[in-house]
Amino acid sequence: MGYDLITYERRGAVGVLTLNRPDKLNAWTPAMAVEQADAIERANADPQVGALVMTGAGRGFCAGADMEDTFKARLDGKDPGEDTAGGSGGMPASLDWVGLLRRSKPIVAAVNGAAVGIGMTMVLPCDVVVASEKAKFGMLFIKVGLVPELASTHFLVQRVGFGRASEMCLSGKLYSGAEAHAWGLADRVAAPDDLLPQAIALAEEIAANPDPQLRMIKELLSRNGSETDLGAVQRLESEMLRECWKSAEHKEAVAAFLAKRPPRFR
Repeated sequence: MGYDLITYERRGAVGVLTLNRPDKLNAWTPAMAVEQADAIERANADPQVGALVMTGAGRGFCAGADMEDTFKARLDGKDPGEDTAGGSGGMPASLDWVGLLRRSKPIVAAVNGAAVGIGMTMVLPCDVVVASEKAKFGMLFIKVGLVPELASTHFLVQRVGFGRASEMCLSGKLYSGAEAHAWGLADRVAAPDDLLPQAIALAEEIAANPDPQLRMIKELLSRNGSETDLGAVQRLESEMLRECWKSAEHKEAVAAFLAKRPPRFR
């Protein structure tokens, strides 16, 4: 697939996906989501890629859904693209965004500017969020007579707690990168010029680890993060641990340790 609304490149073991409508602060459309998903699947199928970074071109990360191409089109009786009425959270019906991100190779979101509406909810399922000091986060759905989507009412509570999630969603206020970091919405905050280098460096650290086990850990965090049955939590961990014991990656790690050399996973 060729890309018109994003760019994708590989930098060593890291795939870099960039939303690329800078003249519109990377306003989201269903067509953009299709391109994003294709790039993520492309990275997942590439054995040389161990992790991804997702960022935005220009001053913004993503200023929410394109008002004319999505909301106005729907009010005019036209589907914005690929059966969004049958999809989840305005996504094309064929695309499970949350499921894709949670089963994908690790994804670091490098939020360089405004991330509001779907610009914010699309990154909440990412594994790590790094925010620029110039970033702005906002759950602006209430301001346009909508409710949040993409399981954000789950992920936001997990990240910042019930009270802060309630404030963000019910007020529709904007929050700075520093505020987002203080609340736990962003895992790191960086100077604008250091944002992408820092995000790529973190992705490189992650990418140095074995892919099957990275995916297993992501699944454990997804399934066990809100599980209250500790027996069920441990059963799933033990099931995956038994798989790991028989894996080539575990064998290589042990051999490397005993030989006093770095392991070679890729």
